[in-house]
Amino acid sequence: MTCVNPAYRERMASKPKSPAVELEVGDHIVRLSNPDRVYFPKTGATKLDLANYYISVGDGIVRALRERPCMLHRFPDGVAGEKVHQKRVPHGAPEWLETVRLHFPRYNRHADELCVTKLADVIWAVQMSTVEFHPWNSRRADTEKPDEWRIDLDPMPECPFDTVRRVAGSAREVLDELGITGYPKTSGGHGLHIYVRITPDWEFSDVRRAAHAFAKELERRNPDDVTTAWWRKDRSPRDLFVDFNQNARDHTMACAYSVRGTPDATVSTPFTWDELDDIDPRDCTMATVPKRFAELGDVHEGIDDEAFSLAPLLEWAERDEAEGDGLGE
Repeated sequence: MTCVNPAYRERMASKPKSPAVELEVGDHIVRLSNPDRVYFPKTGATKLDLANYYISVGDGIVRALRERPCMLHRFPDGVAGEKVHQKRVPHGAPEWLETVRLHFPRYNRHADELCVTKLADVIWAVQMSTVEFHPWNSRRADTEKPDEWRIDLDPMPECPFDTVRRVAGSAREVLDELGITGYPKTSGGHGLHIYVRITPDWEFSDVRRAAHAFAKELERRNPDDVTTAWWRKDRSPRDLFVDFNQNARDHTMACAYSVRGTPDATVSTPFTWDELDDIDPRDCTMATVPKRFAELGDVHEGIDDEAFSLAPLLEWAERDEAEGDGLGE
């Protein structure tokens, strides 16, 4: 969490507040206060621009979030200010907003998190100053059984993006050998994500074991580029870390079509495998993605059409564990 620059907060407080606007979103009216507040100082994009962006990619963002518990990354003063990680939907939310209750045994607490089922839910979150949407990889039907496996290609500071592309291609080859379809997207930062729909037959610990086994296979095939070393001190600045731990319980990532809290308002953008050689995350922003979406639609539209088994990967995990190369707890 970053600290708020006091001068910036004072400047924001001294600005006159713009009148609210009402947006018709499906069957609901969402009131947007301070629509002219600048959320991205570098580009000048406002809160209303952010809402209009999410409306423009509505089918895609709802598909990515549908019925998943969702943590909200809020920026009440815009991305130059403080980031607030919010799990609980506050009191006073509209009656039509849906939530899902999660239990956190470690703290013996629960949280009623946003559960998106329609676009109005997303725009309500924007009204609450949400920029980024970070859903769980399970759905409310059974929050303890993930239906999504996430491959996170996370480059270290000196890792070239060409390496990320090359390893993503290697990941696709492994998935093809397994008969599994993966759906790639930019992270909105410097990396790439690949999402796979899985049958909800396993708990988080098993999905994490499977993800680790896949990461180890990528490391074997790309020994000069890939690492699975958990501790940063054990990685080279040029390494590409395959972050298997993003599949652990209560770990979340920015979903497809989520804007990121960056000065350029980058977007975690779905793309097709045919675009891998040309995709540049810097080109995928709140200003450019709506045109892309209007022309191509949601290129991840078919992601829910087929779910895959983790059984082969869990066999790999057992093999690795027997050889002393498995996932340590």
